[in-house]
Amino acid sequence: MNLLTTMKEEFISYLWVNKLLFPDKLATTRGEAVQVLQPGQINRDAGPDFFAARVRIGATLWVGNVEIHVRSSQWNLHGHHSDAAYDNIILHVVFEHDKEVVNSRGEIMPVLEVKSFFEHKLLENYQRLQASKAWVPCERHIGETDRLILNNWLSRLLVERLERKSGDVLHFLEYFGNDWEQVFYFLLARNFGFKVNASPFGLLAQRTPYNLLVRNRNNLTALEALLFGQSGLLNEGQQDVYPRSLMAEYRHQQKKHDLKPVDLKLWKFARLRPVNFPTIRIAQFAMLIHQTGHLFRNMVETKKPQDIHQQFKIKASPYWNDHYVFDKPSQKREKHLGKEAVNNIIINTVAPVLFIYGRQSMRPELCDKAMNLLQETPGENNAIVRQWESLGVSAQHAADSQALLELKKYYCTPKKCLQCPIGHMILKR
Repeated sequence: MNLLTTMKEEFISYLWVNKLLFPDKLATTRGEAVQVLQPGQINRDAGPDFFAARVRIGATLWVGNVEIHVRSSQWNLHGHHSDAAYDNIILHVVFEHDKEVVNSRGEIMPVLEVKSFFEHKLLENYQRLQASKAWVPCERHIGETDRLILNNWLSRLLVERLERKSGDVLHFLEYFGNDWEQVFYFLLARNFGFKVNASPFGLLAQRTPYNLLVRNRNNLTALEALLFGQSGLLNEGQQDVYPRSLMAEYRHQQKKHDLKPVDLKLWKFARLRPVNFPTIRIAQFAMLIHQTGHLFRNMVETKKPQDIHQQFKIKASPYWNDHYVFDKPSQKREKHLGKEAVNNIIINTVAPVLFIYGRQSMRPELCDKAMNLLQETPGENNAIVRQWESLGVSAQHAADSQALLELKKYYCTPKKCLQCPIGHMILKR
C-alpha cells in the first residue's frame, strides 16, 4: 500500500502532539537537528495548526506556530505562501517533502519530513481502525480497556455532552431576556411533551406566562384552567363538571390577561400509551408547579440529588384517576409521573440547565451537583446503550449512558480514533 495515498493530516498531527516521532533522529530536510520541546496548542479554528510551539532547530530555539501537511506542496495549494498570517510558522511538518516553499516575505520554510521518523505499526493500526466496518472501530478490543482509562474518558465525555447542550439553553436564555426561571420552565415543559408533543408543549409554555402560573400556584384549579385552556384542549361542549369549571375559570383569566391558546390540532394522541396522553402530562405539569412553585430556584437550592428526584414524584389531580381525556371515564388508576419519565427529565433538562447555569454564574459547585445528579440517576435503556453493554461496556448510571451516547455519535461513528484514549491505547499496541 502506498502510504502517501492513505496518509491524513490528522495522523501527522497525532504523531506531532503526542511526541511519537523518533526524538534522536529528527532533522530538517536541510540537515539541521530538530528538538521538539513543546509541540504547542492545537488550533481547531482557521489559521496555523499549532500555536506557541517551542522547537530547537540547529542551535536556535524558536517559539511560534507549526503547520501540518501531507505534502509540502500543499503550502502553496492552500495559499499560505501569500498569507502573512503564516509568516510566523517556525516549522512545516509534512509526511513527504516534494517542494521547497516560502512565506509571504519570500523566506524559505524549514521542513520536517516525518515519513522515516515514526513506528509504522502505529499507522497500520490506525488504518485498520479506519477501515473497520464494525459498530465501533475498536469493537474487538474495547472490552479489554483498562477501567481507569475508560472511567476517566467517560467523565470527560460527560462534560463534553453537557457543554454541547449549552448552545440550546443559551439560545433560549437570550430569547427570554436572561430569565433563568423562564428558560427552565420552557425547557421543562418541552421535556414534559417528550418526543411526540415537545413542540406543542413548548408553545404552550411560551404562550402561558410563567409568572402568571406562579401567582396562581396555590390554586390548582386556576393552574389547570390556565394550562388546559391555553392548550386548546378545553371547549364549551364538554359535559363533565370538572372541564366545565376549568373553562369558566379560563374564560375569566383569558379576558383578564389577553391569552391566546395553542392550536388544538398540534397535539398528538395517536400511537401513544394513554398514560402519555398530553392531557395527563399537562395535569402532572400543573401539579408540579402547584407543589413546587419556583421551579428553577428549587432545583438550584435543593442540596441532595434524591431530593430533586423527590420533587418530581407527582400525580395528576383526582379527576384523572378515572380519565385519560375529558368526558370519557376509564378504569380507576392514579396517574403518577413514572420513574422513566422522571429520569428522562433529570437527564435531558434538569442536569444540563444546572451545569450550564453553574458555568455561566461561575459556581462550579452547581456543575458538580449536575454531574452528581446524573450519577444518582439510572442510565438510559436504549439501543445504543444496550449495544455498548454487549461489547462489555456497561453504564452504571445516567452519567455513563450519556457519555456513551456522546462517544458513539461524535467519536466512533465519524472514526475520530486519534482523539480517543481508547484509540490511543490500541494504536500503541
